[in-house]
Amino acid sequence: MKKVTVIYWSGTGNTKMMAEAVAEGAGSDAKLIDVDSAKKEDIINAQAIALGCPSMGAEVLEEGSMEPFIESISGVISGKPVGLFGSYDWGDGQWMKDWVERMEDCGANVINEGLTVHLTPEDEGLEACRDLGKDLAK
Repeated sequence: MKKVTVIYWSGTGNTKMMAEAVAEGAGSDAKLIDVDSAKKEDIINAQAIALGCPSMGAEVLEEGSMEPFIESISGVISGKPVGLFGSYDWGDGQWMKDWVERMEDCGANVINEGLTVHLTPEDEGLEACRDLGKDLAK
């Protein structure tokens, strides 16, 4: 089993709930980190990575913490298995499609098409998050 590092940003708590479920699915060795505490070394040292951020504004990543972090890891994420997830309230999920493409362009092995949950995750959404964690840990 791979050790999974889950890094997330959450404004309302919805994406945090998702991050906790991903970490739960990944097993007891999973590392759960708020992006404000994350470092580039967390990505370098990870065997598999989950990144979570809700849709913000005009369907973009949160710009104060998550966007700068994603920019900082663009050169070290190549070849790593990566799962992306986040919650949203409006739009059609374009932020996630853009994020998947961006990570693939950096050489990441994105293992899904990006897991999105509308507003607060319910049982089905949380189970999908746990499944993402399990897939990353394989």
